[in-house]
Amino acid sequence: MKFKVVKRDGTARTGLIETARGTIHTPVFMPVGTNGTVKAMSSEELKDVGAEIVLGNTYHLYLRPGHEVVQAVGGLHSFMNWDRPILTDSGGFQVYSHSALRRIEDDGVHFKSHIDGSMHFIGPSKAMEIQSALGSDIAMAFDDCTPYPVTYESALGSLRLTLAWAKRCKELQRDGQALFGIVQGSTFNDLRMLSLDELLKTGFDGYAIGGLSVGEPKEVMHEIICYLGPLLPHDRPRYLMGIGDLLDVLVAVEVGFDMFDCVMPTRNARNGTLFTSAGKISIKRTEYRSDRRPLDPECGCVTCRNYSRAYLRHLFLSREILSMRLNTIHNLHFYLHFFTRMQEALEEGRFREFKKAFEMTRWKEPGE
Repeated sequence: MKFKVVKRDGTARTGLIETARGTIHTPVFMPVGTNGTVKAMSSEELKDVGAEIVLGNTYHLYLRPGHEVVQAVGGLHSFMNWDRPILTDSGGFQVYSHSALRRIEDDGVHFKSHIDGSMHFIGPSKAMEIQSALGSDIAMAFDDCTPYPVTYESALGSLRLTLAWAKRCKELQRDGQALFGIVQGSTFNDLRMLSLDELLKTGFDGYAIGGLSVGEPKEVMHEIICYLGPLLPHDRPRYLMGIGDLLDVLVAVEVGFDMFDCVMPTRNARNGTLFTSAGKISIKRTEYRSDRRPLDPECGCVTCRNYSRAYLRHLFLSREILSMRLNTIHNLHFYLHFFTRMQEALEEGRFREFKKAFEMTRWKEPGE
């Protein structure tokens, strides 16, 4: 993997991540394909809406169908018929968030499967084994995600494990697969700096910020983003994990972050919340019952070109599968087009104007 900065606009920037399976233009949004699929979307449709890279998940694919199965059929790219880059999360966050029972040891985590209650173990060695079998282009170091709130002592103990695991992952990195280290440390700036300093000593192909959007107030999240962004290496991709609210994305891009992922566009689509150039709307509202207009007149996606708000409301209230598909196509198109327009604004030196204009839209939850 190679990375280069193409254009700077203050501390914000555009760049190119070059992999064997294609070039990624940054800032980039990565649709989340947890189980080897972005929910309701085919790989062909993902390309149609402009996705350059998708995210898969070590924890979920390990539990089902099993990384050995994926490897036996040619790896995750072949399995899901996706010939563009894939990033795989290491599973650390999912072990933290999905398991009702987990026991942390020096070499990894024992946890209870959310599927059938069976007990499993994943540590840095297992996480790298799984990601190698999946054949992703970018792997993530196995980490321990701390909850919020957390004591300083607990955060420090968690960070020490994360740093030891990151070194082990680096030792096991396979040829042809990039590896990103993850900065942890909860809301404590000195722990975040300790984490970054130690990761820099080990050396990674990219650097991510984890442990955010776990319950902390927005202002605290933004403080950490703005503190860490300028401190990350300038010659490596900077990945803000699990952050997808576009207002948060703009804050992060302004201080130099390059990569983002979140289930927000797809999950909201399935729940009937759709993103438009005029703000968010809830398609189930009565006001759309006979509305013949497209969802967003400024959008060129398949959904907006062919279907009315009235029809989308009908599909959603009828619980038709097509509702999830058309809504997801639109929301992902909206997100990816937003990132394309943001790249253009950065290249033309008008990012701050772009950010201000978006902040002035009715970008809020329906009913607020």
